[in-house]
Formats: sequence, C-alpha cells, structure tokens
Amino acid sequence: MPSASTGASTTTVGATSSVTSSVRSSTAAVDSRLTPGGPGYRRMSFALFLAGVATFALLYSTQALLPLVSTDFGVSASEASWTVSAATGALALFVLPMSALSERFGRRTLMTASLAVAVTVGLLVPFAPSIGALVALRAVQGAALAGLPASATAYLAEEVRPKALITAIGLFVAGNSVGGMSGRVITGWVAQEWGWRVAVAAIGIIAVVCAVAFRMLLPAPKHFTPGSLRPRVLARTVRDHLANPLLRRLYAIGALFMMVFGGVYTVIGYRLTEAPFSLPQGIIGSIFLVYLVGTVSASTAGRLVARLGRRGSLYLAGGTTTAGLLLSLVDSLPLVLLGLVLITAGFFAGHAVASSSVSHTAKQGRAQASALYQSAYYIGSSAGSTLGAVAFHAGGWAGTVALGLFAVLGVVTITLLGSHAARAQARHAPALAH
Repeated sequence: MPSASTGASTTTVGATSSVTSSVRSSTAAVDSRLTPGGPGYRRMSFALFLAGVATFALLYSTQALLPLVSTDFGVSASEASWTVSAATGALALFVLPMSALSERFGRRTLMTASLAVAVTVGLLVPFAPSIGALVALRAVQGAALAGLPASATAYLAEEVRPKALITAIGLFVAGNSVGGMSGRVITGWVAQEWGWRVAVAAIGIIAVVCAVAFRMLLPAPKHFTPGSLRPRVLARTVRDHLANPLLRRLYAIGALFMMVFGGVYTVIGYRLTEAPFSLPQGIIGSIFLVYLVGTVSASTAGRLVARLGRRGSLYLAGGTTTAGLLLSLVDSLPLVLLGLVLITAGFFAGHAVASSSVSHTAKQGRAQASALYQSAYYIGSSAGSTLGAVAFHAGGWAGTVALGLFAVLGVVTITLLGSHAARAQARHAPALAH
C-alpha cells in the first residue's frame, strides 16, 4: 500500500509539475515580447520613430516646395503635384509585393534595404533636369519606401505585447508626423535662401542619418516566422483579408482620411503665397510645425481608444477634421492655422486608430493586412494630392475644402455602417447560441 500510495503521489506531483512548467513556459514566451519599460522597447521605439521620420521626410520632400518647382520648370500646380502623387502612388502600388518579401526575408531586412534605396535616390533628386525626370525619380523613391510601412506595423504586431500595440504603432505614426513636419519646415527655410534643389538635398542627408541610426538600434526580431513567396498563397491571404468586412471598412477609412490630408497640404502652399496672405517660402514652411499636434494625437491614440472605443475615436477624429476644414475657409491667418491644427490632429488620430485596428484584427498574414491598409492609405494620398490641386485650380481653396468634407463624410458613413453591423451581430449572437 505505501508503495502504491507513493506512486500515486509521484504521478500527481509529476503531472502538476508538468502543468506548472508548461504554464511557465507559455508565460515566458508571452513575456519575451517587448513592453513599455522593458528591455529593448525604447531602442525599438526610437528606431522605428527614426524610420517614420525618414519615410515621411523623403516621401513629401517636394510638397512644401511645389510653388518653387512650378516656377522653375514652368508648370502648373496640378503638374507639379505629380512630384508628390508619383511617390505616394508608387508606394501604394508596391507595398503589397514588398510585404510579401518581408514575410519571406524578414521585416528588419526589408526595412533596411528599402531605406537604403530610398535615401540613395533622395540624393539624386536635386539633380533632376526636368519635371519628367523629377517625377520619375520620385516614383522610384516611393516604390522603395513601400517596404517600410507594412513591415514596420507587422514587426510591431509580432514583437510587442498586444496591450501595448496601439501605443507602439502610435509612436511610429508620430515619427511620420515629425518627418513630415521637419521635412517641410527645413525645406521651406533652406529653399528661401538657396532654392528647392538644395532643400531636397538637405532632406536626403537627414534621411541618411536616420537610416543608419535605425539599422543600428532596431532589435533583431525574435518572433518572426518566414512565410511563403508563392503567388497562390499570397493571393489567398489577400482574398481572405478583403473578404473581412471590418478590414475593408478600415482600409476605406484610411484612404479617405489621407485624401483630406494629402489635398490640404499639397495646396496650402499655393494658397498662402497668394493674396491676402502673400507669405514668403520660409514662413510657409514653418506652418508645417502644426505637425507636432499630429505627433501628440497619434501617440495618445491608445488612451483615446481606451476611453471612447474604436468607433467613438473615429467619430471624434472626423469631427475634429471637419471643424478644421471649415475654419480654414476664413481669410484670417490665425484661423487658417487653427484649422490646420485641427485637421492635423484629427487625421493623425484617425490614422493611428485605423492602422492599429488592422494589426489587431488580422490574426494571419499581418504584413499583407497592413500592406493593404497602406496601399489604400497612399492611394488616398495620391488621389488627394492630385484632386486637391485640380479642385484648387477650379474653385480655389473652397474647392479643396469641399473635397475634404466629402471624404470626411465618407469616414463617418463607413463608421456608422460599422456600428450598425456590430449591433446586428450582437442581436444575432444570442439566437445562434440557442
């Protein structure tokens, strides 16, 4: 009997030890992901922040300089706007193939290669002999930068704990806003003294520094599993994502928010150079300091969602953007600036909420899910830049604002449809349970 009793006890203890070991092993696996305050989190955050700075500084390096580009090459606002649209359009076109490469070769590897090509092209842009050559170089630059956005959000989804994901992506988006701001402010003042070519060269040099620091700081991935490059597998993953109604709504919201932002910031330089403002290029570049508001709103998106929920946050972002568009119609510089502040805050908050929701919603093929979002987002940017310039040519600033209001209406409508779908699903859930 004693021996039997001892055997039973040993079995129980062994089973308990096995379960405990399994739990500890599982916990350790979860704990190995980065979390705020933990080892490597700050390095990761700063590295991706710098990647965001380089991406947006390069991508929109000509946007604040469009009036000077128009004068130098003797082209209209809509023709000059293609130096922005070509870059964002190429990014939208190549982001999905680049995301597939990141699934096979790794997020950090692809981001490093993409930045290397983009900064190299950035150093060639100042020497473009014609508007056609400039647009072509900008398209190549945009295609190279396509390796950054989807890979960065997929890296974060894999390496950061889920509860910290919105905050981490918000910091990356904040880097985008700092890059967009610094690129425009620096180019504005440099161009005023030495012309637009020296201005974009300065941005290229800054991007080189950011790219080198990014590669040195970003921790090696620990949770990446290589995927397949087979087209059939990629097509199936993309089809599954596009079949998800929530992801489709988030893609459309990202595109519409970016249409507003792209249109406003492509055209605002033309408006401020004309009467009644007639501002010099340096002052116009400094207007983009309002991007700092976007840095704050993007980095606090996690707290906003915790308080209002995803849809509530999107309603607030849409309402803030609308208020900014309406204020910008007044021929008063302080009110125009306030309008830009509200547009920027609303856009970056909406973008951070939508992009982080994509990463949270997609359980498989996160890089492709993020790539589809980025593709829609930059299609919106390209469309906003071109249509905003066309609307400005046809109806002045009021035409550009009308385009923006139409896009915000689309955001609100899609969010309302999402709320209706969620309520319908909640009503049907009890019936399905029975």
